[in-house]
Amino acid sequence: MANSERTPDKIKRRRLLQGFGAIGIASLAGCSGSNNKNNNKNGSNQGGQQSQSSKLTLAQVKSPLEFDPIVLNDVPSTQVADRVFEGLYTYDSGINVVPQMATGKPEVKNNGKTYIVKLKQGPKFQNGDPVTPEDVKYSFEAPVKEETENAAELNMIDSITKVDDRTVKFDLKYPYGPFMNSLTWSIVPKKVREKDKKKFNKKKPVGSGPFKFDSWQEGKFARIKRWDGYWGDPKPNLAEVEYKPIEEPTTRLTSLQTGESDVIEEIPPKLWQQVKSMGDASIESVIGMGYFYLAFNCKAGPTADPKVREAIDYCFDMDQAISNFVEPSGVRQYSPLPKQIAEKWGMPLNKWKQIPHDKNIDKAKTILDDSDSVPDNWNANIIVPPDDKREQLGVTVANGLKEAGYNGNVQRLDWGAFLNKYVSGKPSDYNMYTLGWSGTPDPDAFTYYFFTKEAHGTTDGTFYNGVSEQIVNARQSADRAERKKLYTNAITQLLEDRAHIPAYNMKNSYGMKKEVKGFKAHPVSSFVLSTDYTNASIGSK
Repeated sequence: MANSERTPDKIKRRRLLQGFGAIGIASLAGCSGSNNKNNNKNGSNQGGQQSQSSKLTLAQVKSPLEFDPIVLNDVPSTQVADRVFEGLYTYDSGINVVPQMATGKPEVKNNGKTYIVKLKQGPKFQNGDPVTPEDVKYSFEAPVKEETENAAELNMIDSITKVDDRTVKFDLKYPYGPFMNSLTWSIVPKKVREKDKKKFNKKKPVGSGPFKFDSWQEGKFARIKRWDGYWGDPKPNLAEVEYKPIEEPTTRLTSLQTGESDVIEEIPPKLWQQVKSMGDASIESVIGMGYFYLAFNCKAGPTADPKVREAIDYCFDMDQAISNFVEPSGVRQYSPLPKQIAEKWGMPLNKWKQIPHDKNIDKAKTILDDSDSVPDNWNANIIVPPDDKREQLGVTVANGLKEAGYNGNVQRLDWGAFLNKYVSGKPSDYNMYTLGWSGTPDPDAFTYYFFTKEAHGTTDGTFYNGVSEQIVNARQSADRAERKKLYTNAITQLLEDRAHIPAYNMKNSYGMKKEVKGFKAHPVSSFVLSTDYTNASIGSK
């Protein structure tokens, strides 16, 4: 979702804001099949002696919908596609971008507007065809040309040129700070996809990754199998992975207890200890690339007044709320930036942590009573999506308002109704809402989509204008020090203005049987199976 020559394109709506929120950058690039030829540290072997019967069954929260990375835009589909497709770059065990099919770092020229990438010798697709610069060019251009949901993720690119048989040159419309994350985009074979796009999406996707797509029935299962001809190292230990959607958390837990599932995802707070205390299972988790928050209607109504927003901050204790209904499945977050990003960039976390108020009903009441913006019989409209944690946050705020002598009406809406309402800007629809988001590991992914004029009415329902110029300037700069200064100042201001009150971030969490070895949760790609630092395997059940 990018700008064009300083004239921002309109941000397209996310198709899915379910699961852990929105998928901020579509097709979050995966880590499976990293091809650094290091010794495997945490897995079993690197492919010489795989058990031909090693099948792992993973219970997902929702069913995949499609598998073509050019068009897919939901987390369950990405969890399958990330094993089948690869990018020029990927992520290491954390949030650093490392080469995958590229030989090394790109050559950056023209003040950050040109990136030149050289391909390794050897990458090939699962039909035997080599990965070529034409495939790379096609993969990055197709979402924009076809106007897919993912078009705005790549339209900062002005042109892509084949330099030689192994070199590709990207020329950007403007210096784009997060472009290294964009280079993790999945590469597809042009010839295969163009022959039959529908078949490629749902029947026979072809990538260059260590697993091949096998079969899928929506709502029932998706199955991938080890590609024995995989061009890189390590070769997967697992012969097969089957994904099964089980939406209800206690049913997922039961499937782990009975052995129907080897791994289950997304362990809710109420079940965390139960999984942890199972004698034959353990929890694998890592803080994800997410952000959950309470947002205010800054366009119209009482909450357009910053003092009213501050009063609401005094109405409740966010730390206590997160302790009550999110931990240990998630963690308190004090800014829009996930902890890993904030720490990597050296952001002033301690300063930001001091901005939210402790609960003080007397102060809240005084501010609300004295405000000309607040009717004496105010009944605040708080809308929430169909998620227990976000609903509980809304209820916590409403309870605080009641203590201060006012009322709050919490509406839990289905996704369709919520998505229509939360961007209207009408106080009759909402004064506040709770929502979540996930994205790539760059500050841009957690600021541009909420706090810029381009985001109003699409991915943002606050209509807050206090820091828009700073954030647009930060994304259009190749100078990291300048970007850090712009983001630091912008985030500090928006926190003090309380456009959002940051709430929490969820862990990418998995319960797994003790027979499962080398399965690792990952902050960006949910989990990894076969990389230079781990190689999942499973013993006999």
